[in-house]
Amino acid sequence: MLSTGLPQGAVPKLERPGPLRERVYEALLELITTRALQPGQHLVESELAGHLGVSRQPVREALQRLNTEGWVDLRPAQGAFVHEPTEDEADQLLTVRTLLEAEAARLAAANAGKTGITTLEELCAKGEQAVADGDVELVVATNAAFHAKIMELAGNVVLGELAGQVDRRVRWYYRPVARQRGEQSWIEHRQLIAAISNRDEARATAVMRAHTEHTRETYHQREQA
Repeated sequence: MLSTGLPQGAVPKLERPGPLRERVYEALLELITTRALQPGQHLVESELAGHLGVSRQPVREALQRLNTEGWVDLRPAQGAFVHEPTEDEADQLLTVRTLLEAEAARLAAANAGKTGITTLEELCAKGEQAVADGDVELVVATNAAFHAKIMELAGNVVLGELAGQVDRRVRWYYRPVARQRGEQSWIEHRQLIAAISNRDEARATAVMRAHTEHTRETYHQREQA
């Protein structure tokens, strides 16, 4: 194992089509988002290049881009490190998420049809099973898919674009508390489905607001847990 400490199977395979620098950027961002690369971890260009099977140049370019976007910190004479989010950064991001998701839930209650609600039920069942199996990675992925589906059912393109901008950071913050949120998170998802199915916009808004606030509070309490 190299000093970057990547778990076995964590490195995504690079698909050949598309610019190499873009594929390396996406691979590194996914490793950071899933916390295969942990906050504060030293990122060595040569080792990352070896993991990904590429030269150092596209890795260097990707790290510079990730630094610009706030995922990586480039420190003079020290190198690159995965950014360590502050409590304020997390709080601001998760607060914005609450605003976006609450409006999406309201619109979904107004617009969702039977097919969309069935998809939400299927995702919820999948998430519940992942919790029962202790599969944290699948829990995180299914949670993201569930919220993305509600955003899709909302039918507001601009709202969806804004949500897409914060989605990866939400997953980054959610990963450390996914196990702690556990079954309760999916109970709240069931409540959301019921409100949307009943076309109760006020209830859907309230449930989603409480749901996302629970995640925000759990994130801040994670050290004590």
